[in-house]
Amino acid sequence: MAQQARRAGNMSDDAIAKFKEGQRQGWKHFAPLEMMTTPVAARLVKFADVHAGHALLDVGCGTGVVAITAARNGARVCGLDLTPELLDRARENSRIANVKLDLREGDVEALPFDDGAFDVVLSQFGHMFAPRPDVALAEMLRVLKPGGRIAFATWPPELLIGSTFTLVGKYMPPPPPGVSPSPQWGDVGVVRERLGTRVKDVIFDRACMLVPALSVQNYRDYLERAAGPMLRVVESLGASDPAGLARFRAEYDVLVSPYFEDNLVRQDYLFTRATKV
Repeated sequence: MAQQARRAGNMSDDAIAKFKEGQRQGWKHFAPLEMMTTPVAARLVKFADVHAGHALLDVGCGTGVVAITAARNGARVCGLDLTPELLDRARENSRIANVKLDLREGDVEALPFDDGAFDVVLSQFGHMFAPRPDVALAEMLRVLKPGGRIAFATWPPELLIGSTFTLVGKYMPPPPPGVSPSPQWGDVGVVRERLGTRVKDVIFDRACMLVPALSVQNYRDYLERAAGPMLRVVESLGASDPAGLARFRAEYDVLVSPYFEDNLVRQDYLFTRATKV
């Protein structure tokens, strides 16, 4: 019985590792989307009340938009991401911006830092993709000092980007057991429950990102070439089910239409901030 349990645990670990590798590969084309998230980075850094001298960790730092913004505010910034191609872009962005960052390849579920190493831990649409929210959050809080701030931006499940993930899920194989849907991090009730009694002074706010697009189809095409989940579903269906790909695209265009006006697509997001007890 014990041997069977160990075997099942190993299979689960293997499935999670494979899932993460898929994420690493899927997000390596994200760089063109950084201009969409750059204004949000400034809002997140302000929302988290980042000041000069803060030791700050940017989880899922991607191309460095949050990390560079915080460094320009005088913070001592470490950025961590699963995808090396994005870290290369972050290094180039930081060189151009003339700021110093400590950038590392790594996994939010196993942060390579000491307990209480940071005054602030941020994540902009990053940690929410970790397969096991309890593990990711425990690690983020572990490396945060008592009295330090954790803050993040996430996609609400009922709005455009959260609904996009739901639609993508209809056309892709199910994730391994134990993997939680990333838009759950945009549900205020779920976030409160996950944070629990380990934090105090929880504050939420909402804002929107306006993405220029000449049409709904133009917007979709943009995401299909750069956004990990969209890229994966297009690659998968394009190779095996062209009719399914046509259905997906038609459904997605209908989904986006209510959010498209005056050559802009509205992407609403949630901010969360809390203080570690």
